[in-house]
Amino acid sequence: MEPTIKQLRYLLSVSQAGSFRGAAERLDIAQPTLTAQINTLESKLGVTLLERSRQGAQLTPAGRSFIPFIETILEQVASIGRLANEADGSLIGTYRLGVPPTLGPYFLPEVIPTIHRSFPGLKIFVRENAPRDLEVGLLHGENDFIITTLPMEIPNLSVEPLFNEPLVLVCAPDHAFAEQETIEPDDLRGESLLAIEEKHRLFDLMQTIALQFSARLLRDYEGTSLDTLRHMIGTGLGIAFLPALYVKSEITPRQDVKSMKFTGPTFARGVALAWRPGSRRAELYKQIAQIMRTVSHDTLSDHITLNMQTTGYDGGRL
Repeated sequence: MEPTIKQLRYLLSVSQAGSFRGAAERLDIAQPTLTAQINTLESKLGVTLLERSRQGAQLTPAGRSFIPFIETILEQVASIGRLANEADGSLIGTYRLGVPPTLGPYFLPEVIPTIHRSFPGLKIFVRENAPRDLEVGLLHGENDFIITTLPMEIPNLSVEPLFNEPLVLVCAPDHAFAEQETIEPDDLRGESLLAIEEKHRLFDLMQTIALQFSARLLRDYEGTSLDTLRHMIGTGLGIAFLPALYVKSEITPRQDVKSMKFTGPTFARGVALAWRPGSRRAELYKQIAQIMRTVSHDTLSDHITLNMQTTGYDGGRL
C-alpha cells in the first residue's frame, strides 16, 4: 500500500512540532489517531521514521531524507487544489496583472487594499512592461489581465475604461517658468521638451505636444523612467509633461521640481483594464474595473477624471 497524503502531512507536522502531542494540537486531532497513522506509515514503508522518547519525537536519518520529498508533494497537492478552485469558477488563485511602469506604482497602491478586501482569496502577481508589450503578453497568455493606455494596438480585446489621467507641465525650480503663475501655449515655442523612451505611449504624446507648440523634443536625452525624467528636469536639461498620478506621488511631496499651470489644451491619457475576449473570468475583471473606478472617484478625483474623452489630442497613439 502507498502512503496517503494525510499520513505524509502528519509526519511533517510531528517533525516540525518535535512531539506527537504538539503535532496533534496543531492538526486539531486526537493524539492516538496521529500515533496510529504514523505507525501505519512506518509499516507501509518498512522503515522507522521517528525516534520516540519522553522528551518528544525526532526524525531518524531515514525520516530526515524523506522530508524534502514530502514537502514537495504537499506543495504540489496544494497547487492542484488552487488550480481546481480556479477551474470551477471560484474566485481563488493567483492572477497575473500587467501594468505600465509609468502608471502601476502610482495607481495600484490606491486600489489593491480594496480589491483584497473584496476578494480575499485572490492573489495578484504584478509585472511591469510597456503597454504594447503588455497587450502582446495578454494575447499570448503571459498576462491574465492588464491595465493599459488607450488606444490599444491589438484589436478585439475586452476593455473596461477606468479614467483619464491629465499630464502636468513640470520644470526645474530655477527655470524661467517657475516665476510665472501660468504658462501659455506660446511660451513653449523653442523650449527643450524631454520625453520617456519611444516604447512608451507617453513618447507619442510628447512628440505631438512638441509639434503642436513648436518645442524641441530632445531625442538624445530620452528617459528610461519617469524618475530619470524628473532628475533631468531638475538639472535644467528641459521641461516635460508628466502624468498627474506620478506628480501626486513623487513630485508634490519632494518639490525637487515644480509643477506648473498650463493654460493650453488638457493633454491626457486614457487608462483601461483589458483581458482576452471570451475569458471565463470576464465578470471578475469587470468587478475589479468597477472597484478601480470607484476608488479613483473617491480618492483621486483631484488628479484624474472618469470621463474617457481626451481633449487636446486629435488622433495618434497615447
